Formats: sequence, structure tokens, C-alpha cells
Amino acid sequence: MTLAICSEVTQESRTKPRITVLGSTGSIGTNTLDVLSRNADLFEVYALCAATQVDLMVEQCVAFSPRFAVMADAQAGAHLQARLQALALPTRVRIGETAMCEVSAAPDVDMVMGAIVGAAGLAPCLAAAHAGKRLLLANKEALVVGGELFMQAVRGGGATLLPIDSEHSAIFQALPEDATTWDTRVEKIILTASGGPFRTRDPSTLRDVTPAQAVAHPNWVMGKKISVDSATMMNKALEVIEAHHLFRVAPERLDVVIHPQSVVHSMVQFNDRSVVAQLGTPDMRVPIAYGLSWPERINSGALPMDFAAMANLTFELPSRSRFPGLFLAWDALRGPLGSSAVLNAANEIAVEAFLNERIRFDQIVSVNQAVLEMPQDIQGNSFEALMAIDALTRVRAEALVAQWSKGSGIC
Repeated sequence: MTLAICSEVTQESRTKPRITVLGSTGSIGTNTLDVLSRNADLFEVYALCAATQVDLMVEQCVAFSPRFAVMADAQAGAHLQARLQALALPTRVRIGETAMCEVSAAPDVDMVMGAIVGAAGLAPCLAAAHAGKRLLLANKEALVVGGELFMQAVRGGGATLLPIDSEHSAIFQALPEDATTWDTRVEKIILTASGGPFRTRDPSTLRDVTPAQAVAHPNWVMGKKISVDSATMMNKALEVIEAHHLFRVAPERLDVVIHPQSVVHSMVQFNDRSVVAQLGTPDMRVPIAYGLSWPERINSGALPMDFAAMANLTFELPSRSRFPGLFLAWDALRGPLGSSAVLNAANEIAVEAFLNERIRFDQIVSVNQAVLEMPQDIQGNSFEALMAIDALTRVRAEALVAQWSKGSGIC
């Protein structure tokens, strides 16, 4: 392997690499298109994929003229087609998961930005991996749910997998280029976390947190689901699992430290105890630009760092009483096959229930832990088995939410 994660398939020479953006209307997707607009001479947009946001998709089609626009929702797709026809745009509208998989694996596509939130992103990301694309992975659930199955698809398809999460991009940049030396040279990987909006809040008051408070991240502008995950640090739990698969690191060699300033994005500690850290402004366009241009670098649009303005860079250990969800990562990694998929699905249900004010903020992690501790009824490492685990977990988590939202609650 020539790279840290996998080797790249040689693509037919083109003036501009063509890209499919999965989740183009989300925060990662819109940031990706911002970077692409700043480097329009270097890339061509092949397809844009989203769920339901028709108005924004119309704007994106006008700006980038993709060959295809794919909507997960059929009604949204029909509305989009009517709007594009009225504007006489040539973009063809397609609908559903199968179409997303097809525009991710199409021969004309060179790279795929995987930015669909949740387990819904697994199938098209797998399709891109099997087809040997350069896959820019912002969908952490693809690895959390897919695990080794996903990495086998990457290796089998000869794809290039480049992490887009700021933490995993930082780790990738800090690791030696020769992946065969990681196990003998790297002592541990240290992921940083901002601590979210409740880093200093009394844990006994977390039951009173409102959805509006939970989505108000102090450093990053993100979607509601990932913002809540940051507040519970469930996002970091999922990132620990992701790092385990991406970098082939044992769970006991993965650490997390809280770094409120979000300047040091992650670190690698080597066997001689030296530490290599990647620093940058808290702007997702930086790792996006790196993934698009690797091994080169292009304009991201981010502001430069002002070292003179940095009064402090501080680090602290995460508290189990404040962030119990973080520690479920190691439970899942040491649990039965499919445990990570269970944790992810339970969390998606719990976060949605919290945002809809059906459960309290502190009950999110309680739902996750309770479902993770249930007996695993489905075994196997196939896509079908993982989807069955995902579906069963959602039923179980929803049952708990329904029970607790009726007032039975938890201790």
C-alpha cells in the first residue's frame, strides 16, 4: 500500500476530476461545494445527492450544473424535477438509494464525498469503495456500522479512503506515510474533543438541557444531530470506533482529551514518546480541501491561524459523570460483532427523540447503554446482517423512548 489507508486506483486522465457529493445540502456538503467553487478550474461536479431540501438543491444545480441530482425522498425528487425543468437546466433527477449508489460507482466518477449523516450513507459509500473511487469519508457511521466489512470493500476495490472528520484528517496527516510501520512506531492515537457547550456545566443539571441549548456548539457550525452528539460526546465515541478501523489501532491504544479551543485537532504519540499534532482553525473546509487535493493542497477559504491571539491551549481528561456516552465506544469495540452498529442506531433514535422533546438530554446515553446491553440476536458480518441489526436496534430503542416519554422515566 502506498498510502496510510489504501492504494489509489489509476484513473483515466482527465482535465478535471469528477466528483459525486453525497449529502450536498448538509453542512459538510455545502462546505465541500464552497471549496469546489474556490477551485472551479480543478474539479467538475458529476452528481449531487440529498434527502429533502429541494430549494437548496435547485440553487446547487444552478451553480454547478451536475449531470445528476439524486433525492432520497420521492416527493422531493418530483418537486426538484419540476423546478429544474422550469429553469431549463440539463441536470437529470433520480430518486432513491439505488440511484445514489449508481452515481457513486459510475465509471465517469473519480471521487466521492460521503457526507450523508447516519447509517443511510453506508450503501453508497460501499458502492464507491467497491468501485475503487477516491472516497472522502465524512460519514463516520459508514465505518461505525460497516466496520471491517467496509474496510474489506475499500481494500478489495482498490479504493483510496481519505478521512474528512477534522480529527481523523489530523491523525492521517500526523502518521508516517508508510502504513506498514504504524504498528511498530505508533504508541497511541489521541483524539481531541471540544467538550461541547456543557463542558463546565454541573452534571446534575444536564437533565434540564433543551434542544436549543444542545445544538449551540461553541466552536463549530454543524447540523442538529452532530451538534447534539458533540454535546453528549457520543460523536467522540463514534470517532474512537472510526479511528480503530481506519488506522488499525487496538482500543487500548486510543485516547481522548478535551481541548476547548479546537486548535489541535488530534495527535499521534510515537514509541519514543514524541507527539505529532496537527493544528488549524476550526473550519471544516480545511480537511475537505486536503481530501480533495491530496497529496497536494489547495485553497480552502479558511482564515489563517493567529498565533499571537492564542492566549491558551488547554487540555483536560473527559469526566465519566459528565460524558458517560464517550466510554460506550470501548464497550462496543469489545462487545459482540455488530455492537458498534447497535450503538450507532440507538443513538440516532435517541437524538431524534430528544430533539422532538420526547426524552430528556441525559436519557440519550441511557437509551444507548440500555440497548447496547441487550442480547445480540443477529450475527454475521454481511451488509444484510448489519442492516438487520440496525433495524432491530431502532425498534428496541424506539420502544424505550416510548416507555420513558410516557413518564415512567429512568433513575
